[in-house]
Amino acid sequence: MPPIGRLHLITDARPGRATLAVVATGLAAGADTIQVRVPDATSDREAYELAARVLRMCRDSGAACLVNDRLHVALAVGADGGHVGADDLPVHAARTVLGPHAILGATARDPETARRAVKEGASYLGVGPAYRTSTKDGLPDPLGPAGIAAVARAVTVPVIAIGGVTAAHVKGLTEAGAYGIAVVGAVSGAADPGKATTDLLQAMGDRG
Repeated sequence: MPPIGRLHLITDARPGRATLAVVATGLAAGADTIQVRVPDATSDREAYELAARVLRMCRDSGAACLVNDRLHVALAVGADGGHVGADDLPVHAARTVLGPHAILGATARDPETARRAVKEGASYLGVGPAYRTSTKDGLPDPLGPAGIAAVARAVTVPVIAIGGVTAAHVKGLTEAGAYGIAVVGAVSGAADPGKATTDLLQAMGDRG
């Protein structure tokens, strides 16, 4: 199984957004993790077909493939794991579903939630929103680097900063203790997704 990556590209779940082309370009540029996020209205069959295609692309590139929210889809396609948010299955239940060895990400915004998620089996934490973002509705106020740092100090698992992250933010977030970043719009909304991916990797020091 691939290790937990530092650059998580999350597929854009908003209607009409290109997905597979962005995934292919991001992987070619060096992204090490793809998280499959599908719109709420998407059927399980459609989610399965998308996740299966993304998984094949990840296998060809040596990247990890995770499925957000729909853990049964993650299991069905043989993904490397999944990610659960605050309104999804509790972390302990998600770990039961995925088994002991799968990668399991969990959303956390504060040290107490983070410590509990790790105790219940989270492999890494998605912490945010770090900054304001328009790719997901109903999010709370941004945490900023200080909020990311508070969570990172509380746990020993990797912290992945998410929410409005651009290449310009990466240095501040990694200095705050983030192991890596997760992005949607910074790549899917870029005029050149490949260059955007490279810029993020360079900002993390993963690409010369």
